[in-house]
Amino acid sequence: MTSNVMTDSIDPELAASITLFPPADLADPVTARKSLAELAASAPAPDTAGMVIEDRTVPADPDVAVRIYRPHQAQGAIIWLHGGGFVMGDLDTEHPWAARIADGSGAVVISVGYRLAPEYRYPAALNDVYAVTAWTAEHAAEIGIDPEWIVVGGHAAGAGLAAAVALRARDQKGPPISFQLLSQPEIDDRQETWSARNFTDTPFMTRAKVAASWRHYLGSTPSSSYAAPARADDLSGLPPAYITTAEFDPNRDEAIEYAQRLLQSGVSVELHQWPGTFHGSQAVSSAKVSQLQIAELGVALRRALAG
Repeated sequence: MTSNVMTDSIDPELAASITLFPPADLADPVTARKSLAELAASAPAPDTAGMVIEDRTVPADPDVAVRIYRPHQAQGAIIWLHGGGFVMGDLDTEHPWAARIADGSGAVVISVGYRLAPEYRYPAALNDVYAVTAWTAEHAAEIGIDPEWIVVGGHAAGAGLAAAVALRARDQKGPPISFQLLSQPEIDDRQETWSARNFTDTPFMTRAKVAASWRHYLGSTPSSSYAAPARADDLSGLPPAYITTAEFDPNRDEAIEYAQRLLQSGVSVELHQWPGTFHGSQAVSSAKVSQLQIAELGVALRRALAG
């Protein structure tokens, strides 16, 4: 898509902030992580007065760092997974968003510091997240939640990991998962959809950046449904889902197609395609559309945990 079409179509509040985003480049993971950390640090501090925040270590192989956000009178929990193309992000960069999810939903948010590629390729991150999901179910009483109300969710690559955990838990009869909250999920390494082929130079997320993300994550390992959930042949028996997409995102159509396939498999889905947005644009928290996106994630989660 040409830049003049995007300029005309992107939400004006978002368009004014495009230059604030780091370059869409994952060639140097260390530099990319630093740029994301700087972007996250510039975000307004969230209001955490109504919750208790605790850093914990979940026993696993290896152990996994988590940050737990407990709102007063919390109902249910979400295993929350940061974005960053499997390469960037940590508990600190995700802090503003995890806190807002906790505040907006009233749920316990367990933010996961999963291992990053390319130092740790697939399935390291998935194993970390699955271990935390199982730990949450086993320690529900300690956490103060009902083990029947555990949700998996996240942004971008984190949403892809959440979808993979749901598939693995179904197949392995693992921890019960009641819902999936998938924001702009990255779930298909093949890059064959219309948006993947046409949105080659969109803000913050380009076709080349998506390709680099998958190269870092997979290395020489063949892809599979647990790495790229869009590859799964059978989507029946999965938890209900709320899925969001950004209009100018190479990953847009793979998420829409996944939502359609879930529906055709008998899985209840709510799909919200946000016009005028691009991948990660909700980081512009001053924009009205970003505020609506973040608020709706909380509302969707609250509704899912209300039974």
